[in-house]
Amino acid sequence: MDNVIDALNLPEFSKIPKEEYDKVFEKLFEIYPHGEDPWGLNLDKARKTLEYIWPLYKNYFKVRLFGAENVQDEPYMVTSNHSGQIAIDGMLIATAFAVEIDPPRILRSMVERFFTALPWVGTLAAEGGAVLGDRQNCLNLLSRGQSVLVFPEGVRGVAKNTFDFYKLQRFTRGFFRMSLTAQTKVLPVAVIGAEEIFPWVYHPRKLAKALGLPALPLSPLYLPLPSPVDIIIGEPYSVPDLSPEAPDKEIDYHIDKIRNTIRNLTNEGLKNRREFFANKVNSTK
Repeated sequence: MDNVIDALNLPEFSKIPKEEYDKVFEKLFEIYPHGEDPWGLNLDKARKTLEYIWPLYKNYFKVRLFGAENVQDEPYMVTSNHSGQIAIDGMLIATAFAVEIDPPRILRSMVERFFTALPWVGTLAAEGGAVLGDRQNCLNLLSRGQSVLVFPEGVRGVAKNTFDFYKLQRFTRGFFRMSLTAQTKVLPVAVIGAEEIFPWVYHPRKLAKALGLPALPLSPLYLPLPSPVDIIIGEPYSVPDLSPEAPDKEIDYHIDKIRNTIRNLTNEGLKNRREFFANKVNSTK
């Protein structure tokens, strides 16, 4: 990993000062006194991973964060559009919540089963807070006052052809039914710029299905390009006093409102999207 960072020729100022790391993880160790939990979280290893991710976050993808003031010290169902072909968007959102939001938190990213089975990557993700995205895991985490990160578009959101970039796919209902069960607010998030990390992509869906794969992105290059990324956090959506078993029609009314909020955040973000090779490093809270 050190060789990768060196190859990117990132400047020294890209590293988080030790005192800032200490402040962030002092708070996180208050939440997780043992530094671990039953889902594989390991704060010591998560800190080491973050030291490598931060230069990519700050200087390669030049992430800007907007709407941090909308995040209070309470658990959320953090709900975002999905983009970028691979889970880079989730990694960047989780980094923002760990370092650029006060108080810091480990977002528990709900990931697909195939992702947890990937050698090395699955373990690394679990140590950083990722969890198999099933209903019981999600509800257990919310009941412990933790925030969960979901992508209701699922694989359809991340696996888009170039001409479908930023087109929101249909949202599944599970995330909202779980929010109702836990009476947890939904926090809408839009990610702008991650689609351009792999700007030329085609998905042969029939071939992927025949091979038993969730997606099969074909691209002339597979190295993530340094597209500048903006993360925009909207105002929390308070869930109604509605049964989690309510008819789909009643659930869909609220899901459509959340989806439209994320679409509006995305459209506003696209208006202010930076040039691909943006030079300025700027994080706005």
